[in-house]
Amino acid sequence: MMKKILSGKVRDVYEINSEELVIVTTDRISAFDVILRSTIEKKGIALNLLSLYWFHYTNSIIPNHILSSDFRDMPACFSENPKLYDKRTVLVKKLKMLPYEFIVRGYMFGSMWDAYKNARCFCGQKIENQYELAQKLERPIVTPSIKNNMGHDEYISLERLRKEIGKKEADRICSICLNLYETCYAHALKKGMIIADAKLEFGYDTYGRLILGDEIFTPDSSRYWALSDWTMGVSPKSYDKQFVRDWLIEHKLNGVTPAPALPEDIVRKTAALYQDCYRKITK
Repeated sequence: MMKKILSGKVRDVYEINSEELVIVTTDRISAFDVILRSTIEKKGIALNLLSLYWFHYTNSIIPNHILSSDFRDMPACFSENPKLYDKRTVLVKKLKMLPYEFIVRGYMFGSMWDAYKNARCFCGQKIENQYELAQKLERPIVTPSIKNNMGHDEYISLERLRKEIGKKEADRICSICLNLYETCYAHALKKGMIIADAKLEFGYDTYGRLILGDEIFTPDSSRYWALSDWTMGVSPKSYDKQFVRDWLIEHKLNGVTPAPALPEDIVRKTAALYQDCYRKITK
């Protein structure tokens, strides 16, 4: 019997049987760990279709959890309601997920920039060379984090990861992460887009095979910049929910519950960014 097993910040997950799940990507939006009252029109469709695009593009590197994106393959409660579920619903293989996120960073930005400018190591790694904000790294690096059920995820060192899952497996996953990032980075660059960093997640199927899961290279899991906007030393415009974050901070509503509704212009601008990112990558 089908049951909903998760209602996350963006995705609803349904257990179909012991081996299959259905994932629905909604138009919900969250910021500062709060799901907001407003929704972003067609955001879920853009995220789902872009993730499917990248899953297909990278399936020669590592198998992924997608079983079908054909609406006709979905259980009847989904396939009979296209207005609610079409283009935002996938049938996936149920995995035993690793409790880690693997963030591949190709540019000096975000929390790594904060550590660098304060002369601190980041995820146990000393950052060599001289860098400016948003400068491309000499080579991409993998910075793992461990998922916490409560609160923010915790960055960990590669040494700790190797101790917890074994050096061979940790190094294999990091190698796959770098291959995925460099492959998709090169493709996106041809479309005039920079993937500055990306979060990846993995699990194991019933045969013990490593499988790529969750979502990949979407504006919710990666930092996209337009190549034409990028200038070293300047914080580029991101194709994500930065409009939302900025408005919340400006009005001192970041992290406030109950969640506020967003002004129509913020909703409209954010929706346009998600659609623009999808179109530029997939055109």
